[in-house]
Amino acid sequence: MHYKIPLVLAPQPDGGYTVTSPMLPELVTEGDTVEEALDHVRDALAAVVEIYTDLGRELPRNALVADATGPVWLETLVTAP
Repeated sequence: MHYKIPLVLAPQPDGGYTVTSPMLPELVTEGDTVEEALDHVRDALAAVVEIYTDLGRELPRNALVADATGPVWLETLVTAP
């Protein structure tokens, strides 16, 4: 299954980033770098999907990508070396 969710990366005063989603408030993760924080999103999302399933809740319809074989609009943060 493919999901498209908005993410907010918040820099932390002591370093690193916290990642949340306004669409899925249960999704919270972090990382020392942007790349690490984004890598952790997959595991955090899997946990949220499991929680929703256990509670019998559905994810917001606009979070699901119905056809991942076609074009999908994606915005992402890319850091230059």
